[in-house]
Amino acid sequence: MAMKVALLGCGVVGSEVVRLVNEQSEELAARVGTPIEIGGIAVRRLGRDRGVDPALLTTDATALATRPDIDLVVEVIGGIEPARSLILAAIKSGKSVVTANKALLAEDGQTLHAAARDAGVDLYYEASVAGAIPLLRPLRDSLAGDRVNRVLGIVNGTTNYILDRMDSLGAGFTESLEQAQALGYAEADPTADVEGFDAAAKAAILARLAFHTQRVTAADVHREGITGVSAGDIASARAMGCVVKLLAICQRSQDGGSVGVRVHPVMLPVEHPLASVKEAYNAVFVEAESAGRLMFYGAGAGGTPTASAVLGDLVAVARNRLADTSVAEGGHDTGLPVHDMGETITSYHVALDVADRPGVLSKVAEIFADHGVSIKNVRQEGSGDDAQLVLVSHPAPDAALSATVEDLRVHDMVREVASVMRVETFAD
Repeated sequence: MAMKVALLGCGVVGSEVVRLVNEQSEELAARVGTPIEIGGIAVRRLGRDRGVDPALLTTDATALATRPDIDLVVEVIGGIEPARSLILAAIKSGKSVVTANKALLAEDGQTLHAAARDAGVDLYYEASVAGAIPLLRPLRDSLAGDRVNRVLGIVNGTTNYILDRMDSLGAGFTESLEQAQALGYAEADPTADVEGFDAAAKAAILARLAFHTQRVTAADVHREGITGVSAGDIASARAMGCVVKLLAICQRSQDGGSVGVRVHPVMLPVEHPLASVKEAYNAVFVEAESAGRLMFYGAGAGGTPTASAVLGDLVAVARNRLADTSVAEGGHDTGLPVHDMGETITSYHVALDVADRPGVLSKVAEIFADHGVSIKNVRQEGSGDDAQLVLVSHPAPDAALSATVEDLRVHDMVREVASVMRVETFAD
């Protein structure tokens, strides 16, 4: 007997899921041990040609998700509601669920996992982070016996494409964004990408899996986007042997008693493997005590790559269903809290437009010292009205660095704090 799947949503990803299920029906049946069949597709409106059998379409998503003959539910609607209510209804009715919904998992994953655990069903979501890259299951399963100390990654292809064009072609931010939109990498409203919301949701999911803590939500993630990255920042990074990347960084504190989760632009040394990730590709770098350093790389977005990840989960969940078992997640919670961004140890690159007169450098150095921040190197560019001091700090608490910058902003010798960006070396 075929295992029936209810598909909630039939946009770019959903339609690709249908296509792949139909085209690979024989292979999927062989991998699972029984045929996989689309039992129905929930959409908002009927009448539009979606390239699927119209007889499968319905606007009653709840009825479809809880229908007695449905075995598995795939949710690719996105957003918080009605996706959350539909997933919970499906779980309550005994269906295992596959979802690509990063926003929902980042906001309320704990509720979903608890519901799945109580119902004895699966909740899989490989497609929610980094598209087709097999990443979440290795974190959850393959590294379950190891201690992960740090996860950092390029998890948003749109911003990586923009920053790569700014670096390799000298293009401006606006021009690069427009090109990303023309190629379909960026939405008409790119806010979720360029302001870091998309990456922050993914960072929360990565942190929960890596550190086995259910306490991380998107609201806990320190977030900064790339709209303030200038050509000057790109040039300064290049002069330092770095590139600018938007990174999601999840890291244990030095004493291991908490975790930090953040998304922001960084100046990253060109020697680091993530520095070579170009265009709209994603890559995630994992550092574990026993396994060492691991890197996962590939296409992070798009209908077909994301649908590939959905199908991988679908096969795993269908096998579990056939074997009358499930993989519970979140039953053991380490309880590691998320520490404030101010406690994070990092370095700053600061560019100051200053008055070109004696004593400026010593006064700037005094302000750094007042906050317990050591200067690693400094250079002056230009002279007169065009004088600029460029400083890089030694690692220090982010709160101390931020306070240093605020004091510099109000000092009469500083005309403007032209740029502030974190520098990450990720040395052991």
